Amino acid sequence: MARNYKNIQVYHLAYQFVLHVYQKSNFFPKEEIHNITSQLGRASVSIPLNIAEGSAKASDREFAYFLNVSYASAKEVEVLVNLCFDLGYLNKENYQLLSYKSDELNAKLYLFLRNVESRVKSPKRQFFQKFEEKVR
Repeated sequence: MARNYKNIQVYHLAYQFVLHVYQKSNFFPKEEIHNITSQLGRASVSIPLNIAEGSAKASDREFAYFLNVSYASAKEVEVLVNLCFDLGYLNKENYQLLSYKSDELNAKLYLFLRNVESRVKSPKRQFFQKFEEKVR
């Protein structure tokens, strides 16, 4: 099943989120460049990259796998944003912006993931469906 990631709304939201993360983390202490700054950048970039990569996969099951990886990276970024605020690397305004954008992205990505997963025919689900049909 061919999908064009450019037509996926949550991809664009994730891409814009990465831009916000990079703009706000540009002012972190230089000694964090190989630690938190790097990890925050890599985790945030992973979100749209996995959406794009998954969109090229042949099945909804494979696509859902990559969306799960993307969602996990989004949760990682959420923790890193909180940590950066607590360490004083983000001021309150930048923290609130990234936190709001993170929450919005996580919610939409989660719903999109569940939608794709609902189209996956699970062998386990098919097995139990046989019995459900007999009970009815």
